Amino acid sequence: MRGDSGRMTSEQAWVLGIASLASFMMALDSLVVTTALGTIRQDLTASLESLEWTVNAYNLTFAVLLPTGAALGDRFGRRRMFVAGMAVFTVASAACALSPNITALVAARALQGAGAALVLPLSLTLISAMFPPRQRGRAMGLYLGITGLATFSGPFVGGVVSEGLAWQWIFWLNLPVGVVAALLAARRIGESLGPNGRLDLVGAALVTLGAFGVVWALVRGNAAGWGSAEVLGALLLGVVLVIVFVLWERRAKTPMLPMRFFRSRAFATANPANFCVFASLYGTMFFLAQYFQTVHGEGPLGAGLRLMPWTGTLMVCAPLAGRLADKAGERAFVAGGLLLQTLGMGWIAVVADTGTGYLEILPALVVGGAGLTMAMPAAQKAVVGAVRPEEIGQASGVFMTLRMFGGVFGTSVTVAVFAGAGGYASAEEFSDGFSAGMGTVAALAFIGMLVALGMPGRRPATAPPQAVSAVPGVDAPSR
Repeated sequence: MRGDSGRMTSEQAWVLGIASLASFMMALDSLVVTTALGTIRQDLTASLESLEWTVNAYNLTFAVLLPTGAALGDRFGRRRMFVAGMAVFTVASAACALSPNITALVAARALQGAGAALVLPLSLTLISAMFPPRQRGRAMGLYLGITGLATFSGPFVGGVVSEGLAWQWIFWLNLPVGVVAALLAARRIGESLGPNGRLDLVGAALVTLGAFGVVWALVRGNAAGWGSAEVLGALLLGVVLVIVFVLWERRAKTPMLPMRFFRSRAFATANPANFCVFASLYGTMFFLAQYFQTVHGEGPLGAGLRLMPWTGTLMVCAPLAGRLADKAGERAFVAGGLLLQTLGMGWIAVVADTGTGYLEILPALVVGGAGLTMAMPAAQKAVVGAVRPEEIGQASGVFMTLRMFGGVFGTSVTVAVFAGAGGYASAEEFSDGFSAGMGTVAALAFIGMLVALGMPGRRPATAPPQAVSAVPGVDAPSR
């Protein structure tokens, strides 16, 4: 039963806690890796392209398998697929720790992404299906706030581990968390299915191959050349397959992505706005810790400590934004958050230099971090609130896919701009590239803000009648 009084029930608390633990694991791994990039570059003699692959191999498999992961959860059971994804991610983490070279590390990171493609969309689906609309914003805020514990501690943990032990231990940390999360999910989460009794295999194949072509072009563009036959061919093939996917989904009896979702103004604007949120976030993450190490001369620990005021905003802003979005609407928080990120990163782009002190950029870090963490829960709430409860799994898959596409795009574009303006030969050269890169992430945030202004304003507290429909295997949310 759901808590009609507004208080969280025991069943809701278990779902929220387990989903948040899984998200904690993914967030910790992501930021710890970012902080350790400098150490990995030196230890494995990795090039800039190899470092980009260390981040984007994870994002690549994550992005292309997300729609299929969400569909598998709807077809074979959300709990079952959630546990399977946790197992894959945990095994892949051990493979990362045991990697003897950068090639093996990249391959293991790709396997991690495959596991995460099952875990994260289903964690969001489980929360969204369990909580009625009036509680959903607060639940998503708590979900991101708990994730913020990993985000807040990730840079510090990464610095301590990389400097005090070895970078391999950042992956060993995933093992106990992964085992506990999988066991708790198997015992405490009830099984549920999506609305479709059949898996749309044709649609899954088309979107997977199409997404792979687009993402491959983005990742390989810097190394192979943006005008090369490899990049243009992959991009063209990917776009064609995505178009065919859209045409197929419009005719399919049980589509994995109903095209009518995009008739909703909230769905059609919140998704691209969130794409820009994560494009700006991942572009910032890739270089920020390296800036403190290469230009300021800090070790991994010092760099991690300097990132904590930026990442720590997630613990405070996400729960508040999630709760207030229930009352004020999502548009103000998504557009306002992206405006803050634009101002913060734009300021860093202007002042960052070899002689710039940490205190000179600290306010900009806090402003930018607060902006991103305001936008995230509001965008999530807008997307899942635009569809019926039994369609949340499909909507979540779209949301998470575009989020990871945003990460790949932001990293690739920022690396390309960095490589054109600077490099690793000296602190001065790195600083030049870093300033150009921060200007790029500010521009991405500004574009997202313009898109977010097209989102609907505050919506009525009561959902339309057609939204009250039971999710198979889960009690219908009370309104």
